[in-house]
Amino acid sequence: MKTFNVPEFYKSPIISKVKQFLKLQDPRKKDVNPAVLDFGTVKYYIARHFGFCYGVENAIEIAFKALDENPGKRIYLLSQMIHNPEVNKDLTERGVQFLQDTNGKSLIPFDILTPDDVVIIPAFGAPVPLVQLLEDKGIKTEAYNTTCPFVERVWKKSEQIGKTEHTIIIHGKYNHEETRSTFSRSAIHSGAVVVVRDIEESKKLGEYIAGKRNQEEFEEEFKDKFTPGFNIAKHFNKVGVINQTTMLASETEEIAAYFRELLKSKFGEVDLKDHFADTHDTLCYATNENQDATYGLLNTDADLAIVIGGYNSSNTSHLVELCERKFPTYFISSAKEIENKDLIHHFDYPNKKVVTTKNFLPQKENLKIVITSGASCPDSLLEEVITKINSLVGNTKQVDEALQNIKIFLN
Repeated sequence: MKTFNVPEFYKSPIISKVKQFLKLQDPRKKDVNPAVLDFGTVKYYIARHFGFCYGVENAIEIAFKALDENPGKRIYLLSQMIHNPEVNKDLTERGVQFLQDTNGKSLIPFDILTPDDVVIIPAFGAPVPLVQLLEDKGIKTEAYNTTCPFVERVWKKSEQIGKTEHTIIIHGKYNHEETRSTFSRSAIHSGAVVVVRDIEESKKLGEYIAGKRNQEEFEEEFKDKFTPGFNIAKHFNKVGVINQTTMLASETEEIAAYFRELLKSKFGEVDLKDHFADTHDTLCYATNENQDATYGLLNTDADLAIVIGGYNSSNTSHLVELCERKFPTYFISSAKEIENKDLIHHFDYPNKKVVTTKNFLPQKENLKIVITSGASCPDSLLEEVITKINSLVGNTKQVDEALQNIKIFLN
């Protein structure tokens, strides 16, 4: 796989050694058991897969290349390049400005743009009308386009099934940048697109496919989540499911299986292939690997879990959801959220707010902590968290000793 020129300050000597060890132990990536990094008074179970993915490294390389190649020019990001506050902060401190926030709200008027300006397209891609607007202003949008190749693969699949007149169901968060980008392209290819957030919303949509509810109810319940002119009597005879690549892979598969069974009951097994498109290949490999590795963490007997990433990071939030199935879990953006041994500030994702927990570290000898991070989180942030916790716990082994004794957790 291609390697990217990622700035050194995003790397970590400790995490690099752990990743090298895991790669040597499991070059084919078949084992999801975590690495064990033992500092004596605290032991870390580190996920088999975590951190920067292919698409994020590609985006970072392109963004810093834009800075290097355009001294003196005005450089803009259409919106956050990736959902990590440290990376976006690094770019803004180097002069990059955001044209929009993550919800598409304008921060800088597009009217000021000139053909001499540089606009970086984020890793999530951009809706077609926005790309066209930039190009109409003479901006070369392909010059620094950081769109993830796996997002583009979803777009190609939407084009493929759109040509066969399938209605496209997108499993995603409607206001997420990637889903908005995918929606705009799917609308071009299919003309009939609808977004569902989860399996519960999918089952609500299923009532319309089964003919149990009417058009007026559909338009009210799925307001702003479907293309203009969507007709439930016409557009639910052929469907295909694609996804926002950072969603929980198992849920995308569950949703696709649900609609497949629904179409089979409506049209029969023999004709099913004419009514339901096979789209399993739109799942992102990195999202799958990170989520599978998190299931591996659930096999441990850790006291708590720490998940590091941007609070608006979709893929990170799903790692949090998985860890919460077993452990007290703390979703933090950096070591700064760990105030002291007894106090941590962390993100309550369901309620979208930062909360404070006291006595988050159990008062016991030999702590066991699960640790992982989202696909947009630099390894350097994991090292900072480990270093911070070690300093709070005290009496830990030296880093070199811990690294010399890394092992794979065995059930």
